[in-house]
Amino acid sequence: MSAQFRLEAIWRDHEPNGSLVVILTNLSDKAISNFRLAYTALLRVSKDVVVENGSFVRRFANFHEFDPEQGFTLNPGEQWKFEVKDTFNFRPKHRNDGPKSAYLTLEDGSFAHVEAGDMALEGRESKTAGILVPEGELELPLALCPWPNNITAGDFAAPPVVMCVTSTDAAEVAAVNNVNALSNRLFTDLPNPFALFDAEGGRKLNLNKVNGLGKEAYEISFAADEISLNYAHEAGLIYGLISLAQIIDGAKSAEDKFQFPTSGKIEDAPRYSWRGSHLDVSRQFYPFERVKRFVDILAWNKLNTMHWHLSDDEGWRVEIKGYPELTDVGAKRGANEKMPAQLGSSFETDHGFYSQDEIKELIKQGQALNVEIMPELDIPGHCTAVLTALPDLVDPDEPKASYHSIQGYPNNAINPGLPQTYKFIETVIEEVSELFPSKYIHVGGDEVDENSWMESPAVEKLMNEERLNGTMQVQAHFLGKVQNIIKKKGKIVGGWDEVSHGGGIDREGGTLLFAWQKPEVGIELAQQGYDVVMTPGQAYYLDMAQSEEWQEPGASWAGTSSPQNTYEYEAAGEFPDDLKSRLKGVQACIWSEHLISRDLFNHMVFPRLNAIAEAGWTEAKNKSWLRFAAQSHHLPRL
Repeated sequence: MSAQFRLEAIWRDHEPNGSLVVILTNLSDKAISNFRLAYTALLRVSKDVVVENGSFVRRFANFHEFDPEQGFTLNPGEQWKFEVKDTFNFRPKHRNDGPKSAYLTLEDGSFAHVEAGDMALEGRESKTAGILVPEGELELPLALCPWPNNITAGDFAAPPVVMCVTSTDAAEVAAVNNVNALSNRLFTDLPNPFALFDAEGGRKLNLNKVNGLGKEAYEISFAADEISLNYAHEAGLIYGLISLAQIIDGAKSAEDKFQFPTSGKIEDAPRYSWRGSHLDVSRQFYPFERVKRFVDILAWNKLNTMHWHLSDDEGWRVEIKGYPELTDVGAKRGANEKMPAQLGSSFETDHGFYSQDEIKELIKQGQALNVEIMPELDIPGHCTAVLTALPDLVDPDEPKASYHSIQGYPNNAINPGLPQTYKFIETVIEEVSELFPSKYIHVGGDEVDENSWMESPAVEKLMNEERLNGTMQVQAHFLGKVQNIIKKKGKIVGGWDEVSHGGGIDREGGTLLFAWQKPEVGIELAQQGYDVVMTPGQAYYLDMAQSEEWQEPGASWAGTSSPQNTYEYEAAGEFPDDLKSRLKGVQACIWSEHLISRDLFNHMVFPRLNAIAEAGWTEAKNKSWLRFAAQSHHLPRL
């Protein structure tokens, strides 16, 4: 069905603040009047906005509403054009900084879909980024990513029909079956890489459990008539099999480019023990089957951790049986829900969460492929969904909108001065600890506004009792209590780098902080005694645009990062040798505000996610941008 209405926007980049022209076209065969326009956009206006040819009604975070002038009628084929003049929250740099979704509330109270187009740029030519990844060059005709740290190969041939595994060891047979299934799910048009019998045209694969190799290390020896894979632990076996599957699948799918070695050796082990990718499912909810495929892609790239961002202002996404309201209310957005549409959603109820049974299934899938799934429940900030679902967690004496988060949400931090807050935390941690085998529970701790709680009588009482001064010390006090709850469950706290603010929480026991602002922050955290994962926004935030061109989608507050820049970026920075034991690894972050379609997800995430996977596995001296570029064109996407 074709759209009945279309919304377009033009950014006028004049001084001092610029302005936004919004154009609504009536494509239907009926005139409308007394209607209201709603749209979602990261480019937000303030309550003091000036509107020409219309009026501003309200904004809630990224949700905006405007009315035409009284008595206005929008006839078929005609347009309503209004201009918004304001000190915007930022100066847009890319086409998708403008409206992402829109709808109309009609005179009779019904709703109408509005198709939202890209924001245009007035007065300057807007260009695309062009080719971001060249064809590349291969030193060896092998499909392998991440690239092994030690590899020799001199003779090549067409791939064998299959690798014939004759093992009867139950763990080995299970590993072969799991990697076969992984390959089949990612490459549905290719045959199994392995067979558990002596297949005609196959080549023998010997699996040998040996001593002396690291947990994720493996060795492969190639000969004309048979292959040997040595490993010491299950993870090494999985990774050795994945490497063989990559070589076989690549040679079968691109025989003009890749071949199979008949001599040589791979001796391989990862650069870092933590090789992760974060996935934000709050801003955009991804269907369960798509998350399962994402875990498969992590495994194929030898990434061993999925950091699952399960809650934020826009939605709570994990079933908690003790608080069904979290998913009955906190996972819903829409015109008739307690939370309005946000970033890509419309008037219909947008409802999505993962059941505990689904989560158990995903964890089992990850365990079979050496992918640990770490949950994140973002507290004390980013809690609009929680506070909407559970209004008893709001201090009734705290003035509404007494502070706003950087994303524009009013009073979005859960209150450390209320006893019921800790009952909530204990219940959630109890269920999450039972559900997730991961030794870490990530508590967020980021972007708490510096004025949070400062007008809450409950927090004022807490500050007097505990001699706390200001928001950051209140946060540190709160997170310290959360840490004790988590410790009682035998778990370790993870958090963003702001968890160190206000005096921070206990460093002992492996507290793991994620340095996202810049590499220097990671070094400072290590100096303070924290274990660190580097996830710098400048290159490892995959929602950042890949070039400065207007037509290239993405955010730009941390700059832009092309695939080559992400690949060549050294996230560790100048990490001192005496602190390197604190540096656990690297991680991509996939924030979903801009990723409102599957195509956008694939365009922005790949191959930069693969580049970070190689940075986590392959030593810097063994990396090659042109070799990676050649490999990247054949890697699976979501």
